[in-house]
Amino acid sequence: MNRDQLEGKWKQLQGEAKQHWGELTDDDLKEVEGNYDKLVGRIQEKYGKSREEAEREVDAWQSESV
Repeated sequence: MNRDQLEGKWKQLQGEAKQHWGELTDDDLKEVEGNYDKLVGRIQEKYGKSREEAEREVDAWQSESV
């Protein structure tokens, strides 16, 4: 799944994202709105990860969600 598909399927993927990153709130997910960079930023913020780590996690999650 690419970044455009993430935005297009965000409503369906929100539940999966919340299961994968349990510290993300409904408000966090609503604010992200399927935007890759916003999702990476939230994960960095909530989990104290580097940008690269957060990007790897999101990329891996997207690959699993295809």
